[in-house]
Amino acid sequence: MSDERQKTPPVGPNIGHSVSALVEAPAERVFAFLSDGKALGRWALGSFGTRRDAETGLYRGRSLFDGSEGFLRIDARSDLMLIDYHIGSPDTLQPRISARVVPHTVCGLPEGTCYATLTAWRGAGMDDARWQRLCATHEAEIWLIKAQIETEAKMRPAP
Repeated sequence: MSDERQKTPPVGPNIGHSVSALVEAPAERVFAFLSDGKALGRWALGSFGTRRDAETGLYRGRSLFDGSEGFLRIDARSDLMLIDYHIGSPDTLQPRISARVVPHTVCGLPEGTCYATLTAWRGAGMDDARWQRLCATHEAEIWLIKAQIETEAKMRPAP
């Protein structure tokens, strides 16, 4: 390992990133969407076109940036409205990205709406350019999540 490599700072905005959106759909619907591995393949730019891998049981997706293939496992906790996305190779999965859904009652939002938040943590070996790309990616992905859920909600209203 080179001493010249950019080191992750111990504190500050360059070690974690969160982005949130107000989504015009019930929290349960948003949670179900974010927990769905096939749906993830429509909004996660680093895991596009996800499919279940028969050998590992994990999801596989392809990065729209460099075409590389990665694996992920979705750990969804409905009691917390929290989803951890464990990413990497089958033997090195790490929970570096999370999604949280905040129901309307928590923040006094209108009924039938909620907040959706994506959070990422920077890996120690990630250089500044790669970290900036990940942050920008999440900024775009939250818009994709919002648009896809709201479009689906208009097409299929909640019971």
